[in-house]
Amino acid sequence: MVNKDWAKITPALSKPVLSCINKQGFKTMTPIQAAVIPLILSCKDVVAEAVTGSGKTLAFVVPLLEMLLKKQKDSPLRKDFVYAAIISPTRELATQIYTVIQQFLQEPELSHVTLALLVGGRAVEIDVETLQKGAHITVCTPGRLEDLLSERKQLNLAGRMKELEILVLDEADRLLDLGFSATLTTILQYLPRQRRTGLFSATQTKELQDLVRAGLRNPVVVSVKEKSTISTPLLLENYYVIVESEDKFLFLLNFIRNRKIAKGLFFLPTCACVDYWADVLPVFLPGIKIFAIHGKMKLKRSKILSKFREADNTILLCTDLLARGLDIPEVEWVLQWEPPTNPSALVHRVGRTARGGAAGCSLLPLLPSEDTYVPFIKSNQMVELKDWRQSKDEIKISQKLREKVLSILHSQQKADRAILDKGQRAFVSHMRAYTKHECNLLLQFKDLPLGHIATSYGLLKLPLMPEIKQEHKDQFIGPKEEIDFNSIPYKDKQKEASRLQKLEEYKKSGVWPSKKKKKNAQTQPWEQTKQNKEERKQKRKKRKELKQKEGEGKRGKKRRVVTQEELDELAADVALLKKLKKRKITDEQFDKQFDVGD
Repeated sequence: MVNKDWAKITPALSKPVLSCINKQGFKTMTPIQAAVIPLILSCKDVVAEAVTGSGKTLAFVVPLLEMLLKKQKDSPLRKDFVYAAIISPTRELATQIYTVIQQFLQEPELSHVTLALLVGGRAVEIDVETLQKGAHITVCTPGRLEDLLSERKQLNLAGRMKELEILVLDEADRLLDLGFSATLTTILQYLPRQRRTGLFSATQTKELQDLVRAGLRNPVVVSVKEKSTISTPLLLENYYVIVESEDKFLFLLNFIRNRKIAKGLFFLPTCACVDYWADVLPVFLPGIKIFAIHGKMKLKRSKILSKFREADNTILLCTDLLARGLDIPEVEWVLQWEPPTNPSALVHRVGRTARGGAAGCSLLPLLPSEDTYVPFIKSNQMVELKDWRQSKDEIKISQKLREKVLSILHSQQKADRAILDKGQRAFVSHMRAYTKHECNLLLQFKDLPLGHIATSYGLLKLPLMPEIKQEHKDQFIGPKEEIDFNSIPYKDKQKEASRLQKLEEYKKSGVWPSKKKKKNAQTQPWEQTKQNKEERKQKRKKRKELKQKEGEGKRGKKRRVVTQEELDELAADVALLKKLKKRKITDEQFDKQFDVGD
């Protein structure tokens, strides 16, 4: 029997939908489902806010399918029409939603409904072919949908969507964070206004409110909070720990070793950081499977995510690409290298665990200069962080361990120049990302001990950066012996052969071949560059405002009104010229009538 909670929905759910819900083991509705499903079924536009892991996906999938079943009863669904569109910020989340809907379409009564996944990372022709075969429901990313609507005229997707019943924007705030505001505006212009629209997110922002006003008609706002003073699930325990910058990697390494983590997510600041640590971590954690994923991986992402789901005793290194919507119930721990650039992203990161009523934990290491982040995040995002050292066992880091780990990191870079390059890029990109923190009053770049951080990365040398001062060079601990960096080879034979050839040319000419000088090379610190950029922006803004005022002044001048008498006189002159051209009158007659002599 289906649980009474689902059966009590008004309007009542159909048998095939209830049957699938029962098979998947969803015995009771979550608060967001109970609030939103009846509203959408009664043809209301909805703006839904609920903590991550609260069941938002079913809250729009169930009424969406019910609306299609109802339409099918009135008239058969046309093969070439799209009746429902779900827009998601990332292809991983879109694929996840696609999989959930697929399970419902296995019911015999729903088998006639067609489904398409339209995402980037593959040829657009594949999606065009899929749509031509038929897709009553489309799950898509915004960039791909805009391309299909505006660029593929022969497909006429806008015409196929003229009977669209429902549009869903999942993780709507993230869509705007990723810069899809203009894309969404373009998409909305192609869609019919007589439709139902649902916006689902874990946080509400000003930009989201602007989108609501632009795309929804008199929406019902539903905000479901946990019965507590925090914005994360009740069974989620969030911890922080204060560590010295040079010991952060050692602490996290020992932390992972001391815990038998079946599945864990490890958030790193940048794509380059993910690439570097994915190369060096397996040596330190031989019994744990290490996977890596970030936004610059185009074709590999879905395969890596699938392998991570299936594996045990594994950790996935990732960027904030996976901070939203990813639903892997088995994730026990969420580890973070440092606070995210956007404070609200912390809620989404830690929300990858403790999903569906399960328990979970998260850990955020902070530097001594970042300790004010704890009270800030509690007041700003209502996330309470507990001190790990007071709650649990303290992990001790000995000098012997420091030297051993540093020696292994150095040896890895000396063995493969690719790892050396990745380490340099990771450190520079990490420092650049730190300067872009939204809460930069608390997380100040000038307070960072860059030499100690470079040591924790195990770098063989400090990169050339204007920000690195003498004090940072004094902090840095590199290899004890002198290193000839030109002698460090690439393991990749083809790459090494190319490097050796360039090295020979360099020894002869003194100029590294094919190394082009950048027009605007970085010669000043990032903070100064940022300030100069802001000053230029303000100057452009002032010039624009000045031009607008001048334009308004010109438009404000009254134009002289042309009288009917003047218009008649002009018409007579034109007629006279035509007569002269056709030789109907002589030059003397023209001069006389035109008063040339006067």
